[in-house]
Amino acid sequence: MAERKYFGTDGIRGKVGESAINPEFVTKLGWAAGKVLAGQGTNKVLIGKDTRISGYMLESALEAGLSAAGINIGLLGPMPTPAISYLTKTFRSEAGIVISASHNPYYDNGIKFFSSTGYKLDDELEFAIESMMDQPMTCVASDKLGKASRVADAAGRYIEFCKGTFPSELSLKGIKIVVDCAHGATYHIAPNVLSELGADVIEIGTSPDGLNINHQVGATSMKATVEAVLEHKADVGFALDGDGDRLMMVDHKGNVLDGDQLLFIIARHNLMRGKMQGGVVGTLMSNLGLELALQKLGVPFARSNVGDRYVFEMLQAKGWLIGGENSGHILNLAASSTGDGIVAGLQVLAAMLTSHMDLFSLSAGFEKFPQKLVNVRYDESKVNPLESETVKAAQCEAEEALGSTGRVLLRKSGTEPLIRVMVESESDADTIKWAEAIADAVKASS
Repeated sequence: MAERKYFGTDGIRGKVGESAINPEFVTKLGWAAGKVLAGQGTNKVLIGKDTRISGYMLESALEAGLSAAGINIGLLGPMPTPAISYLTKTFRSEAGIVISASHNPYYDNGIKFFSSTGYKLDDELEFAIESMMDQPMTCVASDKLGKASRVADAAGRYIEFCKGTFPSELSLKGIKIVVDCAHGATYHIAPNVLSELGADVIEIGTSPDGLNINHQVGATSMKATVEAVLEHKADVGFALDGDGDRLMMVDHKGNVLDGDQLLFIIARHNLMRGKMQGGVVGTLMSNLGLELALQKLGVPFARSNVGDRYVFEMLQAKGWLIGGENSGHILNLAASSTGDGIVAGLQVLAAMLTSHMDLFSLSAGFEKFPQKLVNVRYDESKVNPLESETVKAAQCEAEEALGSTGRVLLRKSGTEPLIRVMVESESDADTIKWAEAIADAVKASS
């Protein structure tokens, strides 16, 4: 397959004002996407965004480009990424566009697309859009220009969808939940979902100002959630990221549960209910403890490349339903067509209620292996460190020393000139020792 020019594994992303994330490029992108989608019979596209200040500018740029291509636009305003996936299907729109850089700081932003099915756009269409970007921009006749309109009650529709994934016979009455929305796109969604299901909700990270998204709150900065759970003596804490597709949770003791642990709880719950279809897909970064814990339950486990796109592709290929990443992307294709932090959290709450166990007890059975990740910056103009004999020798030595009780993974970052060195084993000391030894080898080769 041809090399991608603009699209990464999760759309187009970068620093605002630079690279591709600027008004000129995004207007052209809207036009190119409109031209390609029009060839597929597209009549209307939905646009949603998170809460970063640059979303206003990029939304207007996309709107102009799509209109010039003759495409009508439905504007959703601030909405979680999984909501745009859902609403694209429910409104019978031919495509949905998300303006978000997910868990990144406010000065980054990105564009990603969903097809009419609610799944991420096919590679072929992304390549076609990239090809169209090389053509001169044109404009349809005035009477063919696309029209833009605000979509009424998009938030209410998505709230009802989320509630509909929670068993109707259960209630959250009497359960105190801290919900941290990272000052992001779920700020007006997640608290309402939980309170309407009966929970006593304590909100944090629900005051976006365009600049504070993901800043010291949310799934990538758990301190605020942990402190709030302990302070309010809550039963559980939800921590979502800026666009709502990641989830971390906190038990009543203040312990943080990552995506691997939540995936284990959801999979075991489905198994106990007789609703486990096939196995579970993790990634190359999934903790070895997850694989072993599922193995004890007799649940097959497979690893995809890092990225929820690749988890989804493997789930489809195997005909399985449940997969995710330790970062908190969790997919259950029986409930949603993409990773959804709110829906995943409701599945964990359902497991708690039906098993009559708190989250701390529910996480037993999964012994997490110590894992160390070291990011090493390298010079892209020089030799690829992964091809260095010194690095290969260091990796081989570590793998031989750890044997079957550990794992070593080296990979390039998809967005930065970084080599990610990951080591995990039964021993904290061995994990740190070998991760640092391999990282030193990578540095020496750079």
